Amino acid sequence: MHITTIETSSLGDRSYLVDDGAVAAVIDPQRDVDRALAAAGARGVSITHVFETHIHNDYVTGGLELSRVTGAEYVLSNMDELSFRHRAIADGEVVDVGSLRFRAMHTPGHTHHHFSYVVLDSGGAPAAVFTGGSMLYGTTGRTDLLGPEHTTDLSHKQFHSVRKLADALPEDVEVYPTHGFGSFCSSTPAAEQDSSTIGAERRTNPALTQDEQTYVDELMAGLTAYPAYYAHMGVINQEGPEPVDLRTPEPVEPAALRRRIDAGEWVVDLRNRRAFASGHLAGTTGFELSNSFVTYLGWLYTWGAPITLIGDSSDQVRDARRDLARIGIDNVTGAAVSERDRLGDLALRDGDVRSYRVATFADLARERDERDLVVLDARRKDEHNESAIPGAINIPIHEVLARRDEVPGGEVWVHCESGYRASITASLLDRDGRTIVLIDDAFDEAEELGLTRASA
Repeated sequence: MHITTIETSSLGDRSYLVDDGAVAAVIDPQRDVDRALAAAGARGVSITHVFETHIHNDYVTGGLELSRVTGAEYVLSNMDELSFRHRAIADGEVVDVGSLRFRAMHTPGHTHHHFSYVVLDSGGAPAAVFTGGSMLYGTTGRTDLLGPEHTTDLSHKQFHSVRKLADALPEDVEVYPTHGFGSFCSSTPAAEQDSSTIGAERRTNPALTQDEQTYVDELMAGLTAYPAYYAHMGVINQEGPEPVDLRTPEPVEPAALRRRIDAGEWVVDLRNRRAFASGHLAGTTGFELSNSFVTYLGWLYTWGAPITLIGDSSDQVRDARRDLARIGIDNVTGAAVSERDRLGDLALRDGDVRSYRVATFADLARERDERDLVVLDARRKDEHNESAIPGAINIPIHEVLARRDEVPGGEVWVHCESGYRASITASLLDRDGRTIVLIDDAFDEAEELGLTRASA
């Protein structure tokens, strides 16, 4: 048995290609299925099965598309009511994939119908388990994505599901989760490691080291806000996603670009946050293309609205479109490519290009007593409560569009933990014509400078 990991670091998830040297199964594929096809090609194997551990809430699945393209059997829980063609299997059922055997285990908690898949070796002994959003590395999947009315029940079920896995499988069985590599589907941050076993989880996973009520209480107390676009993912996956479109968007001329901006459309600048600060088209928003790009754009984006991209290169625009497609944002209606030193080529009139200052926490420490200024903390409430700059206003990034009128007038210094969330927040406030200073710095520096204290 050979296992190939297909990493989607921008969403904090993993998919897997499992093969016996001739045929393969794919577990929890992302929507851009070309990566799974390339992995199979590199191994010289044919994909005959696609398994979903659950109906995903954090991305649009590629399972249906992969089954269409390859003719593979699409395997999901028999408890899910689905209208598209698939094989519905029950708890305990075994599916043969060449010489490999996959046994389904009902492990509810992350969702009601969640399955894990145990791969059996030629002798029938468990060799690996694909745990989806159940047992993660040093933690478990979150239990609140189906609504608050389900959270308590699912939290208790998650506890028992992880124990079911630990009780049923030997210590040396390798654990392969889908979530837990930065995904908001984790109940708490997963351990920063690339592998684990059932034995290791028995020693570290809170569902296996705590009593049930303590586990449930701590899990539920630690649940923080998750991206707004999650509300759409389950619906899309339940209905069956449309085939993915990864083509380069049509080019947009400066006059059309300005009309879109003036109409209030989403015009997103993908360039580096400092390049955006030094010069950008008035009315655009800065979402630096990075591993955090799609999470925060999806969180703030008006679902279904047309979106236009501005990038340094066509490759950057294509990469952004791929990321957006993974969460079902398909209405990319055009793009403009402008190298940093040629941004003026996209401007039509005086005042089209705006800029704002970039500073550090040392600058803030030096200047905050010299004049009146506002400090805006774009981190989550729990981060702000743990340590904050006295007097700072806390408006988490995902609330800034609804609450930007709460930001006082004057010069606004915006910070977060690393500068990324602050850069997006700064660009959104800049659209209102505010005087902005972006603190592009690590919050650790503020603590070392003595600027912070616990705020709650």
